[in-house]
Amino acid sequence: MKKRIGILTSGGDCPGLNCVIRAVVSHATRTYDWEVVGIPYATQGLLERKTVPLSIHGWDLRGIDPLLSMGGTILGSISKGDTLAHANKILAGYQAIAIDALIAISGNGSLNIIHQLAVLGHWNLIAIPKTIDHDVAFTERSIGFDTALNTIVDAINRLIFTAASHDRVMIIEVMGRSTGHLALYSGIAGGADVILIPEVPYTIRGICHHLTELRDRWQKKFAIIVVAEGISTCLEDANNPSISTNTKYGQGQYIAEKIANCSHHLIDTRVSVLGHIQRGGIPSALDRLTASMFGKVAVDLIAQNKYDQMLAWQNGKVVTFPIQDVIAKNPSLVNPQGDLVQTARSLGIYIGE
Repeated sequence: MKKRIGILTSGGDCPGLNCVIRAVVSHATRTYDWEVVGIPYATQGLLERKTVPLSIHGWDLRGIDPLLSMGGTILGSISKGDTLAHANKILAGYQAIAIDALIAISGNGSLNIIHQLAVLGHWNLIAIPKTIDHDVAFTERSIGFDTALNTIVDAINRLIFTAASHDRVMIIEVMGRSTGHLALYSGIAGGADVILIPEVPYTIRGICHHLTELRDRWQKKFAIIVVAEGISTCLEDANNPSISTNTKYGQGQYIAEKIANCSHHLIDTRVSVLGHIQRGGIPSALDRLTASMFGKVAVDLIAQNKYDQMLAWQNGKVVTFPIQDVIAKNPSLVNPQGDLVQTARSLGIYIGE
């Protein structure tokens, strides 16, 4: 039976979204002869009853397919507003565009909203995880994380030479919201001396002791500190409600101010907030492969009439989990006793108490 399926991207953008769209359209049209329509700007498109016809031949430039190497999303996305306040209009819009199933490429927060709408409207929903924060439960891979990780490591590679040249402490603040995956992975891969993540408490005393030991024992006059944007105040400030890292300057600046005078040596600090640079760029090979496999399996699930599932990567293959089970376990946090944290410590990285 010929189907008409919709696809949307919701939440923050990341590299690899267009690769998923490409795989869905290619497999659905070539294998099943289905019609695929894109829904622009996620639930806003449903609200306005807008669709974009998608064709495997629509993007070619003399046989060149740009979607594999294009960051962001050709469908647009939104990550703000009170979507559920307009639920009735969105549900009516879904009915009006007459699709048989919906593939939502979503992150942690937007997945919850899309699923609530799907339950209310009895939608045939398949979810694909995408987030640079790597905080979606049950999956070892999420679209965009690998590319963002490579972007951060590249930034550390560049900053480390300036740090060494000027005997500076370079503080790199990275994204991640309430989780520390980006900071932990990039800090280990980039050779950081200190990694601060929300899941592990830390002290300024511990950071300063580590920096002093690097200088006095190992004659290392510079350091790289990777700070997750979601860290709390240090343990010394934990009982002082007047002190917060949530200033307009961010957590990186908070750490810079705290360590400025913690040593008898002058500590020259510089803070680099990578911000939305982490979201941009050409998707990595790993993100392209993951996106292609997720897109293919999503279409096959629709062919089998298996809905209300999120795809996940586990043990080298794509598996599925009920979306409600995923939401109940979100966000997926760094395990403070896990192998990566222990690896960081074994490499001489200060990562908290």
